[in-house]
Amino acid sequence: MNWDWSAVADFMPRFWDGVLITLQILVLGSLISFTLGLVWAIGFRAPTRFVRWPVNLVTEFIRTTPLLVQLFFLFFVLPEWGVQFSALTTGTIAIGLHYSTYTAQVYRAGIEAVPAGQWEAATALSLPAHRTWVAVILPQAIRRITPALGNYVIAMLKDTPLLAAIGVLEMLQQSRLESASTFQYTEPLTVIGIAFILIAYPASLLVRTLERRLVR
Repeated sequence: MNWDWSAVADFMPRFWDGVLITLQILVLGSLISFTLGLVWAIGFRAPTRFVRWPVNLVTEFIRTTPLLVQLFFLFFVLPEWGVQFSALTTGTIAIGLHYSTYTAQVYRAGIEAVPAGQWEAATALSLPAHRTWVAVILPQAIRRITPALGNYVIAMLKDTPLLAAIGVLEMLQQSRLESASTFQYTEPLTVIGIAFILIAYPASLLVRTLERRLVR
């Protein structure tokens, strides 16, 4: 097999477009999952069961449903109800929503790991609920769970190719389009595989570094 460098050069414009779209999905999807995951986690601890039960039901349903099914539902079913987004927006929302149910469990574990004495101290100082969460509980919880959250960012990166099912032109879909037009598969797919490694491996090293520093 001869490696065709001209095929790689021709693929580069599509490749960089795919990289930018993939990173956009990853960054915005992570923000959605981290923010919404915290909302779910706080909902788990709501004083009334009329909040806790729906939160548990919704998150359990999302977590146990395949991401691909959720993608199709958001992209093909919601427009029938008058709610329609672009493929990129839909994919980003879907991946953020899906992983928010996982980050919620991470937040939950971190919050429950905060010593009971911290809650009691906040109560003794008559701190309002929002102040207790922001100033006392969350800083300690997030310190413990940052490495686990980082692992889910890497997992989201590896799931971005699923968004090609609804027409999002992320890295893998760009390689498929290039291969379909040139009938050369080795070079585009190899470049994409290397790109995923170059993005994921430094991210995993960063997660390990954070873990070592935060557990001290």
